[in-house]
Amino acid sequence: MIVKITSGEKMTGLLSYLQGPGRSNEHTDPHLVAGDPAIMAWHDDNELSHQDAIAIARQIDEPRRVFGTEVREPNYLRNDNGEDVRDSHGKKVRDPIDPWRDANVWHCSLSLHVDEGQLTDEKWGAIAQEFMDGMGFTETSGRSPARWAAVRHGVSTKGNDHIHIAASVVREDGTKVDLWRSKKRASELAGELERKHGLAVISSRETSSGERGYHRAEKHRAAREGAPELDRELLARRVRACATASKSEAEFVRRLRGQGLVARPRFASGRSDVVVGYKVAVRPAAGHAPVFYGGGHLAKDLTLPRLRSEWEDSPQASSAAVAEWNAARRDLPTVRAGRESQELDPKLLDRATADIGKWNAYLRSIPLEDRAQWARAAGRTAGVFAAWSAKIEPTPGPLAAAARQLARSAQLPAHRAYRAPNGAMSAGGAALIVMQTSGHLSKSVSAMLLLRQLMKAMEAIADAHRASGELHRALDIEYAVRNELATIHASQPGLSTPVSARDEVSVEQTRTATLTLTPEQEELRRLVALDNAAPPSEAVRRSGSPIPAPLDPSPRTHASRDRTRGNNGNEK
Repeated sequence: MIVKITSGEKMTGLLSYLQGPGRSNEHTDPHLVAGDPAIMAWHDDNELSHQDAIAIARQIDEPRRVFGTEVREPNYLRNDNGEDVRDSHGKKVRDPIDPWRDANVWHCSLSLHVDEGQLTDEKWGAIAQEFMDGMGFTETSGRSPARWAAVRHGVSTKGNDHIHIAASVVREDGTKVDLWRSKKRASELAGELERKHGLAVISSRETSSGERGYHRAEKHRAAREGAPELDRELLARRVRACATASKSEAEFVRRLRGQGLVARPRFASGRSDVVVGYKVAVRPAAGHAPVFYGGGHLAKDLTLPRLRSEWEDSPQASSAAVAEWNAARRDLPTVRAGRESQELDPKLLDRATADIGKWNAYLRSIPLEDRAQWARAAGRTAGVFAAWSAKIEPTPGPLAAAARQLARSAQLPAHRAYRAPNGAMSAGGAALIVMQTSGHLSKSVSAMLLLRQLMKAMEAIADAHRASGELHRALDIEYAVRNELATIHASQPGLSTPVSARDEVSVEQTRTATLTLTPEQEELRRLVALDNAAPPSEAVRRSGSPIPAPLDPSPRTHASRDRTRGNNGNEK
């Protein structure tokens, strides 16, 4: 259950929006499912009119008006993509004209994943009541209650079932509701309610492995400019590709610039020779300013300290990195050209395939319970997909989708990150090769064999998620393997290769298929058949075969549940 909390000053404006048609006419049948006793006594669950919404808003706001209680919070400046503006010390900057803003309205949405179907009004009402009890808005807090109402108005434009809670921060006696660390408390409550009511548990909330969130302004800007994805997504993928393919920090800086990105260092306070962070931006059109994102705002594993753990560390390497960062800061040419400037022979794809084969053997040696090592493995494998995507996908395609899925599995807080020892396998060589190989990678037999090895790596990572009880993550990754990446195989005329590295090809199928295949395709079919004869992975044997039969290649959704307003909640 996803929780989103905001604050405002106009209760009538909020209730009018919740009762109204919505931004895309997605609001249907707005009605109350819960609220404080006084409001529920006056308003039942009939469809709300505009007059009803205004009446409820005024009723909720009455204690604030009677007592004249002011609720203020700092008013921070935000940039174009909705992020807080920060000074040179990293502190948020307040609006110099209006440093405080009214925040008497507390607005919270509780949303289910689209796969979870819809709950009944009674179930949502119980969840809302328990949530507000836990947040301290009701009499269960031992203090005077605050007024609130929970509105349900249909699923979102993406099909997510959800409710909105509108509450006053001013209690019945004129005192204020304590909202200190309210977002953390709300997240903890959501986890408790997921278990109590049989909802899907968001494991990333408990493991602190969630992705960075997006601000609405970013999506609006991408839509306005007709961009196929958000700048943040493009930047995260390109940075990951450059980091995985690089052997040193200086090479990383040069690769970023070679990908057309604007890169800037962040120096230690009072120093010009010690880089402690970085930020990147998509190069803007003439006359426009770049919108920068810090590495940590792209992903937890893309901070400079985390990236440095994979690169060579020496005084010479540090000096070369500072020189390249200074050149990037001044928009000067690179200090020196490195291996990133070379174009490689497509025959080296066979070397990349062998490297990923060794990488898969390394994955089989990782204990299934070692979450930190698996997170690193996911991040590095994502980097290979990201590097390949940067080479052949002008717009986000199946390789980008695979990179994004694996990147989600790489998100861990810094204190839990795995620091690979010197000489540990990294998959960097494969990333370098696919990023710098000439020719049509998606059309060669070698590329298809490399893809199969990468699919095996994805399935190993999915196995680890499944063994750890993170079924949703395992399903997401396996879905990408069996559906997204299958489109690359489909691009090979006359070749119907398996959509999963686990699928088997019978001798008869092989013999029939070779009648119409080219020599190159016939060789690929032979190698695939040999590849499928390999014994099951050690990870599967160690885990007691936690993997069920191959998933149905149809879109990944749970069984449809017809649980709409007013039914008894039983599945049909």
